[in-house]
Amino acid sequence: MGAGSRLPELLSPATRSPLLVRGGTLVTAERMMSADVLIAEGKIQAIGTNLLLPESCRVIDAGGLLVLPGIIDAHTHIQLDTGLYQTADNWFEGSRAAAYGGITTVVDFATQLPGQSFQQALADRLVESAPSVIDYAFHMMVTDLPPGQEDELGVLPELGIQSIKMYTTYRPNYYADDAKLLRWLEAAARYGLISLVHCENDALVTAQTESLVQSGRTGWAYHGFARPALAEKEAVARVLFLAKAVAAPVVIAHNSTGFASEHVAAAREAGQVAFSETAPQYLLLNESLYAGSEPWRYVLQPPLRSPAESAALWAAISRHQVDMLITDHCDYRKAQKLAVDNFTKTPGGLPGTETLLSLMATFGVATGRLEWTDLVRMMALNPAKIYNMWPRKGELAPGGDADLVLFDPAAEGIVAADDLHMIAGYSPYEGMPVRGKVVSSLRRGEFLVRDGVFVADEGSGRFVARACADDPRFWD
Repeated sequence: MGAGSRLPELLSPATRSPLLVRGGTLVTAERMMSADVLIAEGKIQAIGTNLLLPESCRVIDAGGLLVLPGIIDAHTHIQLDTGLYQTADNWFEGSRAAAYGGITTVVDFATQLPGQSFQQALADRLVESAPSVIDYAFHMMVTDLPPGQEDELGVLPELGIQSIKMYTTYRPNYYADDAKLLRWLEAAARYGLISLVHCENDALVTAQTESLVQSGRTGWAYHGFARPALAEKEAVARVLFLAKAVAAPVVIAHNSTGFASEHVAAAREAGQVAFSETAPQYLLLNESLYAGSEPWRYVLQPPLRSPAESAALWAAISRHQVDMLITDHCDYRKAQKLAVDNFTKTPGGLPGTETLLSLMATFGVATGRLEWTDLVRMMALNPAKIYNMWPRKGELAPGGDADLVLFDPAAEGIVAADDLHMIAGYSPYEGMPVRGKVVSSLRRGEFLVRDGVFVADEGSGRFVARACADDPRFWD
């Protein structure tokens, strides 16, 4: 498809006229249907056929394309600074890559530094994220909340923050022991917050890592041994137990084992408010890659697991036991990964926003493991509902933001870092065949990518306040 062959020339934002997306196949979490979408003033105005069009309405021919709600990646790390390592991207570069992948909203992180208020943590992150072209919300990463000060969490809804992040590992920077976890879970629940928890048993990880270091086995190939699956499984069970004790809603982050997703689902069936997420790396890659020629590509936390664990996660997905598909995106450059062949000194995390949708379309839908409706549920509707962005985000419905992806399911290609817009200079999925491609993405009715060409204005993304659905900021 040549540039401009399907899509009209853009008007300036000040003069933009209504827009009709015509002839595509709309995908919701419930069904697929042939219908048109009428967009005006950044919102979906109507869905149907033979719609009454306003004057000066522009028309997009979406024939042969799927029309998806904008993808919500609910776990990203754009322009990340851990205190030890910094990703090389910024919010313009990171959001541009996401837009090429059909992601129109992310939930990233605002980190509370020691001695810092939540207000200042958010203010600092809003300055960093201002160049974004996609919309963004934040989990508040809680690191400094001494006993007796838990009520400080009550300010978060006023700031538009509805979720916090906690860790059962990464001593001493982020680690929370059981007493701290319990205090923060209970306080978060009192203020209507949901807690996203990274679950790995720190004592097991520390002991395994120390053993490897003492025996001189610190190369990238040993990374997986340092963080065994048992560490995740134990911590997941413990966090669910603690959350149940104080009736705290939780999301168990980036499940790398079937055990994690299955136990979250069982807890929910037993009455807990509990959700799970997993990522393509745990579905498509496995620990055998650490024995290959380029183990540096796969240093991440939790690490890659056995093929049996990948199979168990796919089975959990097929039983609707996984609630969200996310990336845990970290755009470290290849040079940062290759700096030293030592897993204890290599930044952990993989680039993934731009490839999320195409990989899941290829290895989920095209293989028959998933339906398109499943992908929309896990990559748009569920994240929007769990993190209180629905009905503004996550669904193709009148009144919601006009966040859309036009996707060609017949396109074929190969994952190649040279073709991607993430700045890492490598992809963990290099060489994998993909079926399907984002043709265009729109955020609030404005093109981000048009017929494969990036056209968005830097800084046109917005912070999504998530206090509650009836808060007037929710619909700004």
